[in-house]
Amino acid sequence: MKLKIVVLAKQVPDTRNVGKDAMTAEGTVNRAALPAIFNPEDLNALEQALRIKEQNPGTTVTMLTMGPPRAGEIIRQGLYRGADDGILLTDRKSAGADTLATSYFLAKAIEKIDKEIGHVDLVLGGRQAIDGNTAQVGPQVAQKLGLNQVTYAEEVLKIEDGKATIRRHIDGGVETVVAPLPVVITVNGSAAPARPCNARLVMKYKYATCPMERKGDEPWAALYESRPYLTLGQWSIADCGADYNQCGLAGSPTKVSAVKSIVFQAKESVSLTSADADIEGLVKELLDKNIIG
Repeated sequence: MKLKIVVLAKQVPDTRNVGKDAMTAEGTVNRAALPAIFNPEDLNALEQALRIKEQNPGTTVTMLTMGPPRAGEIIRQGLYRGADDGILLTDRKSAGADTLATSYFLAKAIEKIDKEIGHVDLVLGGRQAIDGNTAQVGPQVAQKLGLNQVTYAEEVLKIEDGKATIRRHIDGGVETVVAPLPVVITVNGSAAPARPCNARLVMKYKYATCPMERKGDEPWAALYESRPYLTLGQWSIADCGADYNQCGLAGSPTKVSAVKSIVFQAKESVSLTSADADIEGLVKELLDKNIIG
């Protein structure tokens, strides 16, 4: 069964290195001040897409990411692992987007892929991005496209007879659900980790870039004419037929006032021995203060 899969992936700031310059004056993340990485759970989603591709000959995987030109690195990382192509959504007016504006731009791009490239059967993405931790974009994309959705997925077990069988994580265990295609699936970090980059694919795609990434004087510039696959897709808001008023800051009702790095410090401490009286006293104090119980 041939399928068309779109993987939503995001280049995120490494939140392990949040400092005083992490926010802009407008209350958005200052991405230029932080190292950029592939959002971890999006890597889990990519692995599930590649496994489905292996199980269904003829299936294609398209990477879809939104961000500045440097976010093209996310597409390359997908190609190195086995994705077939990728599209960067980049537009100055899309900067500062919250989940509502982001999901709108992504949904319009998926509509364009569905109409112009091939019918989209599955959309996979990570449960959430580490720079927001909202877990909202996947479900919002599904809602805007009017598609079925399955969240907290740990494994796509099979695609058969126009339906996806998915094992998902729930409180206290797991459950297996069946959803008709097309469907949006968000994948947990507890799912299988992404495979390493393939050396042959790295050599094939190492010069793959979006037009806005190029400086024009690269020694390998002539390759772009002879090897069309090295030119990655690049779409603007206008290219997707989207409304500027629903993108970027203009379409984002969410405002972040500040991001702070908080270090907890103990102001007082009590030393206890292993004596029964000390242990009983500690338990009583915790109960009296409603800390436990």
